[in-house]
Amino acid sequence: MKTVLIIVAIVFVAFVIIQVFAMNSQRNIETYSYEVKKKYDTFEIRNYEATLFTSVKLSTKEYKKASSKGFSILAGYIFGKNEKNEKIAMTSPVSMSLDDSMTMMFMVPKKKNKETLPQPSNSEIKFHEEPAKTVAAITFGGWVNDEKIETYKKKLIASLDAKGIPYTNRFYLLGYNPPYEVFNRKNEVIVELESEALNIE
Repeated sequence: MKTVLIIVAIVFVAFVIIQVFAMNSQRNIETYSYEVKKKYDTFEIRNYEATLFTSVKLSTKEYKKASSKGFSILAGYIFGKNEKNEKIAMTSPVSMSLDDSMTMMFMVPKKKNKETLPQPSNSEIKFHEEPAKTVAAITFGGWVNDEKIETYKKKLIASLDAKGIPYTNRFYLLGYNPPYEVFNRKNEVIVELESEALNIE
């Protein structure tokens, strides 16, 4: 019994250390910055500036498979699988397009550009310039799955329809936490708005 208690205590301490490390590391990560244009009860309107991403297109729209494969490929690149064996800082959030075939994207740190980025060893990785855009965003916590994505996508659509705000069919999932972080998990579904919505005050 004593041995079991010791093992449980060790596991608990290790878990706490990992969670503290995860929360501290999040504070130092460069983020995809935006300006909040207007807040509503269930969502908000944001302006994002043009930003460079590394991206990989995936052949599935199933979240678990796409996120696992996409993260492995892009993380490999930033951890040194490139022509210079150069490590690139992790950024937040990880973005995934919600299309028939998902595309995962990691934001490139602002001090980097296409000319200074090392070429990927994996030919599936592309550099993608995401233009400036206005989006609507809805936030939710916990772990992501296909059902949650669909639920919050529908909630966002219903909220936009209720306000008469026109939107496109370009939806994305944003994930802010590493896989091993358990507490305070943050995710968002965002959608790009039509140009008519840009005059919202």
